[in-house]
Amino acid sequence: MAVDRKKQIIDAAAKSFTMFGYKATTMDQVAKIANVGKGTIYTFFKNKEELFSEIITGLIQEMKEAADECFDPSNRFMENLHTTLMKMLEFRRQHQLTIKLFQEQKEMGTLEVKEVIDRLENAVIHYIKMRVQEAIDKGEVQQCDTELIAFLIFKLYLALIFDWERNHSPLSAEEIAVFFENTLFKGLSI
Repeated sequence: MAVDRKKQIIDAAAKSFTMFGYKATTMDQVAKIANVGKGTIYTFFKNKEELFSEIITGLIQEMKEAADECFDPSNRFMENLHTTLMKMLEFRRQHQLTIKLFQEQKEMGTLEVKEVIDRLENAVIHYIKMRVQEAIDKGEVQQCDTELIAFLIFKLYLALIFDWERNHSPLSAEEIAVFFENTLFKGLSI
């Protein structure tokens, strides 16, 4: 029963954060949505920050699972990296909670939201770093600073997907893949 209550609270909090954002969400709202007393929330979470952190941990896990599902060991490294990264960024772009968080960060600059966005981005960079290291270990990619390459790849994808569109027609996934294949990836290939 306790596990069900905890999940009920997490689901209610996720709904509240998605609807109202981090700053406007209160433990009273979460309790009301979860249909539990506020004290029940505090038996599982000491504060709103801890509850928010639990939700973000689940979100990161979901994002990694979505990326892993499209990873095909029989594909070339560059193809897999492109597919998994596009999946992770698509997840970020379409998930209602991340949409709300990026909106709140842009409009209000909420510190806790900025920290969560950094945490999400670091999780993606870590995932890329892991995949680059696997490719190095298999001899598909030359030895390199995996952290730097992961950071660079992630930031370039963000720029091409989110920033480019502000003043240009959106690039297709295929166009982005070709760009990376012809520029960055040729430099990494053995």
